Amino acid sequence: MRFRYSTTDPAQSEFDSLPRLPLILRYNNRTMEVVGLVDSGATINVLPYEVGVRLGAVWNDRRANLQLTGNLGKQAAMPLFVMAEIGDVTPLKLAFAWVKNDDVPVILGQTNFFMEFDICFSRSKLEFEITPKSP
Repeated sequence: MRFRYSTTDPAQSEFDSLPRLPLILRYNNRTMEVVGLVDSGATINVLPYEVGVRLGAVWNDRRANLQLTGNLGKQAAMPLFVMAEIGDVTPLKLAFAWVKNDDVPVILGQTNFFMEFDICFSRSKLEFEITPKSP
């Protein structure tokens, strides 16, 4: 599946475009459409606090034991497994670091998004392609 790089604001130019992927998240019989940043430099998938709450997840400080790095290094995070639908691909379980912060995007990183898909970036064409991993 091919996708165009996109911006978050119509006032932005193509130079501000990033590889963003529309997907549907499912948890506790709730669904939510989100756009995730496909980030090959991110070690793990990240889910903002409000998205988890809207999906019906309950924050538990005792489970908030994930150690994040980089810009999110001081954020409390707990593991949250969510089903994801991307196009016509069979829904799959994604492991997120659910962060108690709303100032972060949905991030699709190495664990486990890049473990489930092969991704080819064509920045000069402002597009990227994802292919489910081979069985």
